[in-house]
Amino acid sequence: METLGYDLLNLFTVTNMLCILLGTLVGMVFGALPGLGTVIAVALLLPVTFTLPPLAGILMLLATYQAGEYGGSISAILLGVPGTPQAAATVIDGHAMAMNDSPGKALSYSLLSSSIGGLFGGMVLIFISVPLAKFALNFGSPEYFLLGIIGLMAVGLLSGTDKIKSLISVVLGLMAGTVGVDTLTGVNRATFNQPELMDGVNLVAFLVGMFAISELFLMISKGLNIRYVADYSKLKTGLSFGEVKKIIKPTTVGSVIGAGTGILPGIGGGASCWFAYAAVSKMSKTPEAFGKGSPEGIVAPESSNNASAGGALVPFLALGIPGSAAIAIIMGAFIMHGIQPGPNVFTAERDLVYGIFYGFIVTTMAMYLIGRLLTPVFARVLVVPNSFLISIVMVLCLIGIYASKSAFFDLWLALGIGVTFYFLKRLNYSVSSVIIAYVLAPIIEENFRRSLTLSNGNYNVFFSSVYSIALVLMIVGAISASIYGDYRRRKNREVSENVDESVDAAR
Repeated sequence: METLGYDLLNLFTVTNMLCILLGTLVGMVFGALPGLGTVIAVALLLPVTFTLPPLAGILMLLATYQAGEYGGSISAILLGVPGTPQAAATVIDGHAMAMNDSPGKALSYSLLSSSIGGLFGGMVLIFISVPLAKFALNFGSPEYFLLGIIGLMAVGLLSGTDKIKSLISVVLGLMAGTVGVDTLTGVNRATFNQPELMDGVNLVAFLVGMFAISELFLMISKGLNIRYVADYSKLKTGLSFGEVKKIIKPTTVGSVIGAGTGILPGIGGGASCWFAYAAVSKMSKTPEAFGKGSPEGIVAPESSNNASAGGALVPFLALGIPGSAAIAIIMGAFIMHGIQPGPNVFTAERDLVYGIFYGFIVTTMAMYLIGRLLTPVFARVLVVPNSFLISIVMVLCLIGIYASKSAFFDLWLALGIGVTFYFLKRLNYSVSSVIIAYVLAPIIEENFRRSLTLSNGNYNVFFSSVYSIALVLMIVGAISASIYGDYRRRKNREVSENVDESVDAAR
């Protein structure tokens, strides 16, 4: 009821609408370009939020996030190359439909289902965030420390196939998050006598170096003359009422799955698209059509992607835990404006939070309208050669980094971070784990030390309430499930190898 009392005039200002428009355009273009994607677009626009009011800057990043989720399907459908990892499942039926002389219709299915998924995610955000935040007000420092550990467990144990590398990535993120002056003792930590590091690693330099610059190095390694080409002669869009009616069920299923997985930190749209695709293919009356251009195979993962964006905002706003790498970058915008996400933000920054609720719905509507008008135009961006594209993005990166603090040191820092993460990506380390651990590091450290200070060093403080005991049990359960899962996979692999050996021996 408090949400319904929000004054929408605070949302529909010229500044907010222009920021949503800019974010939507940038997100759609970057999402459509293979090798760039949503996270880089959000990181690139992060410095711009310095000069904007908090609501306008955050809405711009959310619009980028939303539009990028849809933009990834443009290249997935036209070229068979997903612009973002979240569009990987869309390639299967989207590109097949495009090859069957219906690229425009495939894009229409993608845009419509992405918009419906975004609206569903927005409803989940509005109706779940506030109750969850009120519940979280019962939490103290021990509970927040344990929540931070759960966030690390999610990205370390659930994301990626190599858990060792994911956990190493978590440690790297925690190390980066502790650079600077210790707020309790005043001791410099890992500053190497550089005054620029006393306030910690520049957030903008860290994020842009990690995502954008490292990715540019990867693109350079693949070749500067790569040019993506598609046939644009049949890009006219439009769906009949009957066609829309047939996709209501798979779109609903995809939206529910996407919102549910988005709420779980570390899972996100990359996994939800496959969950949705698998679920809808089993529920479909025509499962044989999947892989051959089935509309259900397009709308299920696409609605899931955008619904997961709204779902990922729920733990972020209610608990202060980012649900994905893009949300972790958006958390940086909050921090730069002196706002700490968590249950208290609903009282300290009530108008901002409710503006985000309704603004998320507006960003979804903007994505649909701009997509309808400009998707054929955005698709033509795919013919831009890498040499031209890399130059433009690199210049934007350097301008954004320098503008954040006007320090040349940050340019060198970002370059060093970019080179480091270029090699980490080549070695298949989890970049998402690094960034989420980086933003959770201060929360974990401060609440851990505060808990021990209040209890005079007694570790029983982490078992002193029903909530903390429940969180500890969740951590133990997650570790046990991960170990058991690894054990089962190893046993199944051994059984399979023994069977193969028996077959070879029989032959």
